[in-house]
Amino acid sequence: MPEYLIPLAINGLVWGMIIALIALGLSIIFGLLDIINIAHGDFFMIGTVLAWTTLQFTGNYWLGFLLVPIAAFVLGVIMERLVIRPIKSAAALSIVATFGLSLILQEGVRATFGATPRRILPPIEGTIPMFGIEYEVYRLFAALVSMIVLAGFFVFLKRTKTGTWMRAVRHDRDTAIAMGIPAQRVYMLTFAIGTALAALGGLVAAPITTVDFRAGVDILPVCFMAVIIGGLGNLPGTVAAAILLAFLEGVIASFADPTVARITSLVLMSAVLMYRPQGIFKGAAR
Repeated sequence: MPEYLIPLAINGLVWGMIIALIALGLSIIFGLLDIINIAHGDFFMIGTVLAWTTLQFTGNYWLGFLLVPIAAFVLGVIMERLVIRPIKSAAALSIVATFGLSLILQEGVRATFGATPRRILPPIEGTIPMFGIEYEVYRLFAALVSMIVLAGFFVFLKRTKTGTWMRAVRHDRDTAIAMGIPAQRVYMLTFAIGTALAALGGLVAAPITTVDFRAGVDILPVCFMAVIIGGLGNLPGTVAAAILLAFLEGVIASFADPTVARITSLVLMSAVLMYRPQGIFKGAAR
């Protein structure tokens, strides 16, 4: 691989891990609640803003790893009760409702945080030699955190009672309710966990990207593409597709305009919808 391609390819993999974290939250909400959450990207944006706010008020970026997921989880619980639950029986309304929520979140942040993009300096400085180049340590740390959270979520889904409830409700809601599983609580927890994953992705990405009230608009399309290419509701497939897309765009952007890279992803998504609508990772374990 030419030397100039190496950092772009690594950047693609790192960004892919972060996108996978965000897209996983989108996928579990759709897979269990049948909600197309247009506001999901804005929960990522909220995570970046909370990271910046935590740093400004405490001077400690690392405190955000405790505060941001908790705040986002609580926000998810509130949004599920106020926005999602009233339309649960009419899932088609989810697009309209969550689009409205997206606008509220964006304008609310712009009114309080401001319209000027901000930057957070990487809390871990320095570089490390990799494949003949010097690569930023924080980016590797961001990828590692994303991998740990992703692995932790799948362990939670397979090994805990709440995770078992989530899988049972998704597989057969009526039977799960008949067995005494509190479906409404599962729905609330699912939406809150999805929101927390998106915000945690924002926290991790904040020192890499800019903190801006429009950040969710940029991140949402690639998350939807990952969910579609990986297979609707297919959680491992979503993670794999997110990493694949980010790596693909990173490599293409090394010799073409970034717009061409995004168009390539859109073409890939269109091809999947036409020829394999169940997703290219259908065989992955769910």
